[in-house]
Amino acid sequence: MNFDKEFILLKLKRMGKYITVFLKWLMLSIITALVCGGAGCLFHMLIELATDFRSEHNFIIWFLPVGGVVIVFLYHIFKLEKIGGTNYVINSIRKDGKVPFTMAPGILTGTVLTHLLGGSAGREGAALQLGGSLGSSLGRIFKLDDKDMHVIVLCGMSAVFTALFGTPLTAVVFVMEVISVGVIYDSAIMPCVFSSVFTYYITLILNIHPVNYILNDIPAISPVSLIQSIALGVIFAVASIFLCVSFSKGEALLEKVIKNDYIRAAAGGLAIALLTLLFGTDYNGSGMGIVDNAILNGTARPEAFLLKLLFTVITLGCGFKGGEIVPTFFVGATLGCTIAPLIGMDPGFGAALGLVGVFCGATNAPIASMLLSIELFGVEGLPYFIIICSASYMLSGYFSLYKSQIIVYDKLKAVFINRNTK
Repeated sequence: MNFDKEFILLKLKRMGKYITVFLKWLMLSIITALVCGGAGCLFHMLIELATDFRSEHNFIIWFLPVGGVVIVFLYHIFKLEKIGGTNYVINSIRKDGKVPFTMAPGILTGTVLTHLLGGSAGREGAALQLGGSLGSSLGRIFKLDDKDMHVIVLCGMSAVFTALFGTPLTAVVFVMEVISVGVIYDSAIMPCVFSSVFTYYITLILNIHPVNYILNDIPAISPVSLIQSIALGVIFAVASIFLCVSFSKGEALLEKVIKNDYIRAAAGGLAIALLTLLFGTDYNGSGMGIVDNAILNGTARPEAFLLKLLFTVITLGCGFKGGEIVPTFFVGATLGCTIAPLIGMDPGFGAALGLVGVFCGATNAPIASMLLSIELFGVEGLPYFIIICSASYMLSGYFSLYKSQIIVYDKLKAVFINRNTK
């Protein structure tokens, strides 16, 4: 009888612990959605306003060198010049989860300025850094321990990512998958899902529309179409390697050639202005309009992916702020649109495959990439996206947009390697 009583008390105690932790993270998830998700929505609207203003006033591109100097000065004031952006946030999750609060206003202001003045950059780098910074600040306010700090930083990142892209499933899996490839922080699933979904609800209230497409020409599954998708997966893997190396080597080269941060930013801004004069405005900002055209209309210039890569390497390598993922979407979509017709596949569908395939190879996040394909394009073409992601992930090797990312298990064999990407 005593044994039964002790057993029941033990079970009740354990149940109480689960309920307590659940309620704790429910509360923290709601707060994270309000703070980080709200900041992400504000950031989303500021980027849209900046893009619209730039589109109507093309002369503003000539102020880009001044903007670059302002951003460098701002990062100097905030003491962020030695902090490696998204890589710093990724590293912090594996350590103490502490990210300086000043990263939030720094990356938000720097990214909005970059988009306003015509630099070529994405916004997800800001999403991960803004969410990481605000999430870490919330963790300090609530005096969370180191383990819980990791989780709330992931919650903040997933919330802001959702606010910017409207893809809550992708946001949750991406922030957990991208840290250590092969290992997912299972304890973060519930808090990240709640933070992400609550944020998604906030975006709907604010009438911020999610990104999604209707694909017009998805081929029936056949030996030919499967071989075509495998071939594209190989091409996108090579493209992702080229993209990662370009970003890494390009930034290192620019820092080596122009050592002064202020002069490098001004020179980079002038270079982008001159390139815009030469090639047009397609490659300024995020370039999502070109991505839309490639997917929906099946048209893209053959050289577009190379020019976008050039614009982005100069922009980010010279000290402007933003992210690499939307440019990765651009490169993948325009490359896929160009290559697909050469092997007998619809260019619009090829653009969709390219967007997901190059993203997968460059981030080493195959599960998130598969979910991204569902949230952006639906499930009808899912077999092709799965093939593309599988091939691109395996063949992209140990290259990544994020040098602090760790590959825990080898891509070719079930062997523990725990090595950094390159």
